[in-house]
Amino acid sequence: GGQRFGEMEVWALEAYGAAYTLQEMLTVKSDDVEGRTRIYKNIVDGNHYMDPGMPESFNVLTKEIRSLGINIELKNGD
Repeated sequence: GGQRFGEMEVWALEAYGAAYTLQEMLTVKSDDVEGRTRIYKNIVDGNHYMDPGMPESFNVLTKEIRSLGINIELKNGD
């Protein structure tokens, strides 16, 4: 289990300008399994660069939208 990070907590971090912390908590510390593995490897190697991937909750959302018959295409940010 984990700790719930609610909407008001997200707003508080936005208000403090803690974008990096917010990104980390909503991606690699949340449900981005591949990103969590990459960040752990980077920390062990002495590199503190974070390259977040796509959260699993977003993948579930796109699948639910597609199940409604709505065609949704994602653009690659590379």
